[in-house]
Amino acid sequence: MAVEESRLRQDLLGIFHHALQAVDSLQLIKRSLRLEGTRLLLGGERDLDVGHFSRVYVVGAGKAGAKMALGLEEILPGRIDQGFINVKYGHAFPLEIVRLQEAGHPIPDENGVQGVNEMVQILDGASEKDLVFCLLSGGGSALLPLPAAGLNLDHKKEATRILLECGADIEEVNTVRKHLSAIKGGHLARRAQPGHPRLSHPL
Repeated sequence: MAVEESRLRQDLLGIFHHALQAVDSLQLIKRSLRLEGTRLLLGGERDLDVGHFSRVYVVGAGKAGAKMALGLEEILPGRIDQGFINVKYGHAFPLEIVRLQEAGHPIPDENGVQGVNEMVQILDGASEKDLVFCLLSGGGSALLPLPAAGLNLDHKKEATRILLECGADIEEVNTVRKHLSAIKGGHLARRAQPGHPRLSHPL
């Protein structure tokens, strides 16, 4: 019986670790993107020639943002010019090009706002000859706080607290956040114009 229990435990641990590896954000990026010469293949369905672009930028937010950016740096060595991503506290580590900002989640904070302002500066400098990658993962909504005109960070904090305390689900929370934001609901993509039209490809 003890031998059978030991084997069962090993099998369960093996399944658990395999499942973790399958959803690891670094591995997901590497499975979804592949560079062949100057052609970047996206999920085997689309491709683009990164050699046609003058500069490559990376922006984004989320708890998995650091690993996603690491994957992109490894896939595009020497091709990324600048990048900035907001991550949750405790989720940052050094990268070669992309800078990381630790910020508040689920309650947004000033670090998050500062990080978004860094991203906006990058996007405002993008031209039609540039390519922008936007890496978003879980927690990205809270980690992209840029209050809409007439609002401030305290308004967003209080709204988030009220929603969480009343039991609102994540879709309801994000719907409200979108209407309080100067960057959500498509505004982030619009800030990147007149840059190259971005390919939307969920990983």
